[in-house]
Amino acid sequence: MKLTRRQLVGGAGVAALSGAGIYELVDRLGSAPTRVVPAGVLPPEQHVLRGVRQVMREGVEVLVPPLHHQIVTAKLAVDPGAKSLQAAQAELEAALQRIESRYEVTPAGLGVTVAWGRPYFERHVGAVSSSYLPLDHRASAKKGKPVSALLDAIRFPSDPKETVLEANDVAVLIRSDSIEHIQDAAKELFERLDIFKVMSIRKGFAGGGFDGGQSLPKKMAVAAGLNGADLIPNDSELFLGFTSTQKAGLGPERIANLETLGYSDGGRDGYFRQGTAMHLSHIAEDLEAWYVNFDFAERAATAFRPGLKVKHGAQTVKQDAKDAVGVAENVRDYRREQRIGHSSSIQVASRLQEAVVGTDGTAYPKGTAIPQRADFNTLDNPFFWSANHERDGMKEGPSAGVHFVVFTPTSDDFHRGRLAMDGVMPDGTKLEFTPRARGQGFNSVLTTTHRQNFLVPPRRHRSFPLAELL
Repeated sequence: MKLTRRQLVGGAGVAALSGAGIYELVDRLGSAPTRVVPAGVLPPEQHVLRGVRQVMREGVEVLVPPLHHQIVTAKLAVDPGAKSLQAAQAELEAALQRIESRYEVTPAGLGVTVAWGRPYFERHVGAVSSSYLPLDHRASAKKGKPVSALLDAIRFPSDPKETVLEANDVAVLIRSDSIEHIQDAAKELFERLDIFKVMSIRKGFAGGGFDGGQSLPKKMAVAAGLNGADLIPNDSELFLGFTSTQKAGLGPERIANLETLGYSDGGRDGYFRQGTAMHLSHIAEDLEAWYVNFDFAERAATAFRPGLKVKHGAQTVKQDAKDAVGVAENVRDYRREQRIGHSSSIQVASRLQEAVVGTDGTAYPKGTAIPQRADFNTLDNPFFWSANHERDGMKEGPSAGVHFVVFTPTSDDFHRGRLAMDGVMPDGTKLEFTPRARGQGFNSVLTTTHRQNFLVPPRRHRSFPLAELL
C-alpha cells in the first residue's frame, strides 16, 4: 500500500527537521557499515569526509557513502545590517563548533556542509562580495570577460520548462550513518537558532547491501510500494541499478577545491581557497520505464557507453582513468548508434583531458575524475517538506528520485559536464538530439524539478562568509 504525504513526512514545518517519517526504515532495513575513524585535525575543506570505507565489489574498488542524508535550504531571518549579520555569524559558528565537539567529521560521526547561494552574496554582503568572490579563470578566458566561480543555475536542453531555478540564501548538507546524529544537528542549527527561515527539507539514503543481502534502495523502494520496485536488482546501490561510487570515478580529496586545478585563485586574499562550488538539484526517476523499456544491455549502454562489454547482471563497472573517453569517441558512438552514454558523455568535462600538477603539488594523471558526488536516493515527492507547496509541486505519496549533490571547482565546470550529457560538448561540438530522446543517456527517464548553484566556503569562513568585512 502506498504511503500518504502525512505518513511520509510525519510532521510539518520546522518539526519535520527532526521527524524521520518513512526514513526511519533505513535503520530497520539496513545496518551501518564498520568505519575507521581517522585521527587528526579537521580538514580545512567543509565538503571533505574522512573515514569513508572502501570495499571491493565485482573486482572494483568502491567507496561506501553515509546511509542517511538531509539537506535544508533556507533564507535568512536576520535584520539587515552589519551588526545583525555579524551576530548571526557568531551564533552559527558557535553552533557548528558544538556539533563538531560531539561528532567526528566522518560517516560514522557527522558531516555538515554549509553552502551559500548568490542571493546571500548579492543581498546581504553585496558591499564586499563583488571584490571578494572568486573568478573562474578558464570560463573568463573563453568568454573574454570576468565570469564568477559561482553562477546562477540554468535550465539545460533536456530540462522541462517547469524546472524551478531556486533562490535560497543557504543550503546545509548533513550526512551520517546515524539518523540520530542528523536529527541532533538539525535541531542545533534550525530549531535552537532563529537566524534561518526554512524553505525546504530533503531527506534520503544511499548505500547499504555492500556486505551481502538485499540492498537498502531495494528494500526502501519495496516498502514504499514504488512502481517498478520489484525490478530493482537485489544488490543495487541505487534505484537505477548500477554502482555510482567507484573510487576511480570520484575526484580525489582536494581536486574539487576552487584553486587546485588553477580554475580559480580563491578570490581576493585567497578568502575562499579550500572551498568549492556545489550544485543541488532534485531529479525524479521513472523506475518502471527504466526497467521495462530498457533491457540490461541497453541500460548498460545508457549508463556507461554504447558498445561497452558489461557482464549480464553486473552492477559495478570499472571506471578507471585509462577508461575515460573524449569528444571524438562520443562523436563516433553518436554517428554509429545515434546514442551516447551517460558516463562517456560527461567524461569530456568530468575527467582531466591531460595530466595536471595541482597547486597543492599533487600529480593528477590524464583521466582523473574531478567531481565529488554526494547524491542520494529519496522517496520525497519532491521534498520531505516545503514552505511553498504550490511552487515546489508537492504531491501525495512517495516517489522515486535522487537529490543530486556534486562538488566541482566552479559552477561553470558543472555546467560543462551537464551540457555534455545533452550532447553539447565543451569544444563546441553539438550532437543533435530531440530533448529527452532515448539515445541521450539517462535523460529519457529522468526529470529535473529543481536546481540551484552554491559556493561552499572553507571551514574557516563557513559561517556567513564576508560578514566580518562589512
